[in-house]
Amino acid sequence: MNNMSTYHLHQTMRWYGPHDVVDLWHIRQAGCAGVVTALHHIPVGEVWTIEENEKRKAMIEAAGLTWTVIESLPVSDDIKRQTGPWQQHIENYKQSLRNVAQCGLKVVTYNFMPVLDWLRTDVEYELPDRSKALYFNFADFIVFDLYLLGRPGAEADYTPAQLEQARAHYEAMPEAEKQRIFSNCLLGLPGSDIPFTRDEVLEALDRYAHIDATMLKKHLFDFLQQVVPVAQEVGVVMAIHPDDPPYSLLGLPRIVSTRQDLQDLLDAVPLPANGLCFCTGSLGARPTNDLPAMIRQFGERIHFLHLRNTRRDDAGNFFEADHLDGDTDMYAVMKEVVGIMQRTQRSIPMRPDHGHQMLDDLNKKTYPGYSAIGRLRGLAELRGLELGVRRGLS
Repeated sequence: MNNMSTYHLHQTMRWYGPHDVVDLWHIRQAGCAGVVTALHHIPVGEVWTIEENEKRKAMIEAAGLTWTVIESLPVSDDIKRQTGPWQQHIENYKQSLRNVAQCGLKVVTYNFMPVLDWLRTDVEYELPDRSKALYFNFADFIVFDLYLLGRPGAEADYTPAQLEQARAHYEAMPEAEKQRIFSNCLLGLPGSDIPFTRDEVLEALDRYAHIDATMLKKHLFDFLQQVVPVAQEVGVVMAIHPDDPPYSLLGLPRIVSTRQDLQDLLDAVPLPANGLCFCTGSLGARPTNDLPAMIRQFGERIHFLHLRNTRRDDAGNFFEADHLDGDTDMYAVMKEVVGIMQRTQRSIPMRPDHGHQMLDDLNKKTYPGYSAIGRLRGLAELRGLELGVRRGLS
């Protein structure tokens, strides 16, 4: 068997655990070899024990699937701010790395986004074919920031023209629309059905008031300098997820959004275990990011792939497009990924990230972006694209 047929994307799908409406057997029927998941029931900052890891692993393997990628082992806000018991949380994180390695897990995904992991203003944006997608509308977000959340000092982040447009937009907006935007922007963390409250977010923002991008980046590097050597020692790799969206919102710094951000992060701890979860959707929402060039540059340190596509406009709005039909040239991305796998002689885990709510899933309540059928469509398209690229290169 030649290298071209040996090294290929390890196809997975995200699974939110026993309460996920998407069944493990359905994921297996879709053709996935495994799932990526997390122990969402363990409070952030506490240790993931061997017992809990093995329980989850046994559940997955009973459906004929594997679990080698964690998404995510969360980093506490205390670590991000370096407040409270942050050093104990780092020690707990190190122990969690040792424990997951002992259970055969290989990739640990995490992020360093303050307060909100990701943000969309519409989680049911209707497309022309009547399927539904995730959407970020910048004008709606400004209304949320200024009037619905009421963040102190928010006016300073916008131009006079944006402020005037937001005022008019807000005054013309029906109450139901205001409530919808408010609810969408305060969705809970992945794996949780509990939304944030206005007071919780304002208090959290206040705790970050003194932290700028330089300080947050230093805190990230401090964290990595302590945990990555442990990961390297026990045989797991760290994969940071980029910011989503990849620019500042709510006055919060964004430090994993550009090519330079990624280079700085990898240079801070130049060990192979310090790597990336390369998300083409998050990075692709920023028009200055050249994704194929970034994959060429960072390929050896890409440990996990999220493949999805967005379509954006000049106003900063974007929606989740079909996996092969957005502003990102997915063929060029896949060609670089396949080339990297052959050069480095390894398979890279991948999942089709997000998906349109469509067909029978339109009648189900699912976590936004994670209904089954839309992701299955994306997986099928990406699987076919990879096969075509591999055959072409061989």
